Amino acid sequence: MSTYRGLKVDETRTGLAGFNLARHVHDLPERVEQHRLQLQHDLKLERQPFWLNQTHSTTLLNLPEEANLRSADGSYTRALNWPCVVMTADCLPILFCNTSGTQVAAVHAGWQGLSNGIVSKAVAKFADPASILVWMGPAIGPGAFEVGPDVLAAFDIDPSHVPQEFTPVNTKPNKWMGNLYALARKELAELGVTQVFGGEHCTLSDSDHFYSHRRDPQSGRMASLIWII
Repeated sequence: MSTYRGLKVDETRTGLAGFNLARHVHDLPERVEQHRLQLQHDLKLERQPFWLNQTHSTTLLNLPEEANLRSADGSYTRALNWPCVVMTADCLPILFCNTSGTQVAAVHAGWQGLSNGIVSKAVAKFADPASILVWMGPAIGPGAFEVGPDVLAAFDIDPSHVPQEFTPVNTKPNKWMGNLYALARKELAELGVTQVFGGEHCTLSDSDHFYSHRRDPQSGRMASLIWII
């Protein structure tokens, strides 16, 4: 499993700084394709990762059976050399595998996906939750993710009884700091998944290493991927 960020480069011509892997942002198409080929080369992949058209849904594709589809926010496979990938720039990428290395999944889990149950859909793909290993990639951190009542409502939370995953902002009424990592860990624990790793970065505050849509609406996208070899 891997999160591919690349490094910032000298921008002597038009295009996004860094190693953007998304086609849907304002970058030069030929640069994006070059980056995707470079990723495949660097990670010694037999084929390109299965790039998704992400829409903040809870759709999870089975590969290679549903390789004719693209609109989804996660993918799952038992097949060799089918890299599952999600792109992010503040949302939470979550990678799954079982301890025997025969099943993997990648999920794009922003607050919409988390609140609507994409994590539980991914866990349901595995026979035994206790056998699942989870890695959470770089996302917006709990000190930077300011949210309003709409996000609490999405998680069915009463503003007068806010759980520890949300911290009130004292200087701003009806504002809270949300913790995507803690929300994901809580749901995973409730589902019986206890081997959870990662979750220590903040994409918004670390501009040297990560893209962040909140920091820069014109941001590129990073890729987190996992595959069976």
